[in-house]
Amino acid sequence: QVQLVESGGGLVQPGDSLKLSCAVSGFTLANYAIAWFRQAPGEEREGLLCISHYNSILYYKESVKGRFAISRDNAKNTAYLQMNTLEPEDTAVYYCAAVLRWCQSTATHYNYWGQGTQVTVSS
Repeated sequence: QVQLVESGGGLVQPGDSLKLSCAVSGFTLANYAIAWFRQAPGEEREGLLCISHYNSILYYKESVKGRFAISRDNAKNTAYLQMNTLEPEDTAVYYCAAVLRWCQSTATHYNYWGQGTQVTVSS
């Protein structure tokens, strides 16, 4: 059974950092690209960045460049999203998603999704 489980979300203040984890099971992480998406209330789900099975990284949202970083540990079957200098505009539910091998820019291409973890940035 394929599962992606996000963790690490929470309530933080502007300027803080947070690290999200995406633990996968039921498939071999090394063969998949992992992307992080987010969805704010009333907004469309948007892609942030992705790491391919070959560890190449693509950014889909300009505003997170230089603040967010993606990584993976295939031995632990876990991918990560390091978020720095968080802003209130980063408040959303964050999702990880998996697709075979190469990153895709649209959500519909991703086969597997986690349930999401809430990140709230507020003073």
